[in-house]
Amino acid sequence: MELMKHYDLQLFAGEMNTQTTSGLSAEMKTYYGMELLENAKPQLVHNQFAATKALPVGGGKTVEWRKFGAFDKALTPLTEGVTPDGSGISVSYITKELAQYGDYTTVSDMLDLTAIDDVVLEITDRHGANMGLTLDTVTRNEIVQGNQVIYAPMADGTEVTSRSQLTGECKITGELVAKAATQLKKMNAPKFDGKYICIIHPSVAFDLRQDESWLAAHQYAAATELFSGEIGELHGVRFVETTEAKIFNEGKDNCAVYACLFLGKGAYGVVDLSEGTEVIVKPRGSSGTADPLDQRSSVGWKGVHAAAILYDEYIVRVECGSSYSDTDKAN
Repeated sequence: MELMKHYDLQLFAGEMNTQTTSGLSAEMKTYYGMELLENAKPQLVHNQFAATKALPVGGGKTVEWRKFGAFDKALTPLTEGVTPDGSGISVSYITKELAQYGDYTTVSDMLDLTAIDDVVLEITDRHGANMGLTLDTVTRNEIVQGNQVIYAPMADGTEVTSRSQLTGECKITGELVAKAATQLKKMNAPKFDGKYICIIHPSVAFDLRQDESWLAAHQYAAATELFSGEIGELHGVRFVETTEAKIFNEGKDNCAVYACLFLGKGAYGVVDLSEGTEVIVKPRGSSGTADPLDQRSSVGWKGVHAAAILYDEYIVRVECGSSYSDTDKAN
């Protein structure tokens, strides 16, 4: 398709910030920009449960979230005709430095001229997935540092008190799910449409599906809109499966230990991914003397991102082993 060989501008998704020069229609800008965004969305498992914050345009490299404290109970009876003092609101601020991420691929003129498939579209698809995985991993690595941790016990009930003691037999159970959900309830963590969320690895999901109370997502999908990656529900917790759930090879004999993140609503925040994320196409002939024979074009992306825990008490991390602890590797 000849059009694919003559880009001379940067392309951004229709919902993203847009910067244009001449040479490509608005429809094509939107098409290729949205192609990147759509391929990123399935990878944004951790980001989908975050409270989003607009990018601070012109406000420096720091993003700020406000954290409001709760009011004490007003247990003193009012006196007739007397205005009470009232209560002030406690506000704390959580800040995070913005960071920029990105990647690109150089396409040779021979590949562009001889390829059967639409090279730009194929590479854009893959960079969309790469963008989603990258930004989602940044978020995951932040929220997995929460302070509330429950270690799965041994099969015989023996208590485990550290990650290094965990083995493959320290599997997640329905009882452990109920314990984590109870911990969130005790912290008054808000719910997502009446349920808590847990992000788990497929290896952990395999063990959890053996519980007789497990309710597969297809059994309630007609009445409930499913989250990306949602697989089922147990004890008031909806489970989302992803291979990007955190794994540590830090159990006994370096076996795989899985971080299962139980979440209440508003536990953490991220910057709005529709802002500051760009797909960039550079055509052959755009590099001047750096490419004197017009041999190279490129396709890439860049994005600004930050994530922060806002309410540590709304995150419970259950660390466990699984039937696959002897083979899975850290990620």
